[in-house]
Amino acid sequence: MKKIILTALSIVLSTAAFSQIHAPVKWSYAAKKVGKDQAIVFVKATIEKGWHIYSQHAADDSQLKTSLTFNKDNNYTLIGNTTEPKPQTKFEPAIKANVGYFEQSVIFQQKVKLNSAAATVNGTVNYLVCDSKQCLPPEEVEFKIPVK
Repeated sequence: MKKIILTALSIVLSTAAFSQIHAPVKWSYAAKKVGKDQAIVFVKATIEKGWHIYSQHAADDSQLKTSLTFNKDNNYTLIGNTTEPKPQTKFEPAIKANVGYFEQSVIFQQKVKLNSAAATVNGTVNYLVCDSKQCLPPEEVEFKIPVK
């Protein structure tokens, strides 16, 4: 009996070790100073072929929208809102609305005023990634972007 249980357990563990969670979006970050006390931080999504993420302005359904939240910090102050390029749009029958979305890649930009010589801009991105058949559960990704 012990042998059967150990064999079954080893099969389960080896299967779990080789199975991976599909992550069709990879995130990268950068910053560029644009003046003595200002910088732009860049949050880039690289999206696998066949998948898409939604715009920050995608319909009224907050679950669809990509949102960037920046942590409050004394070393920097946000200037304006986070910007994005013009998204593609399509009618989404499930919510009966046109929605904006991005395929392949998108770069979100946020201008900041630096209150010190160097700062680290921290926050999170919340997003939903879908293909033509499914949407994966909503994701939240933390970021830390050094600005020097």
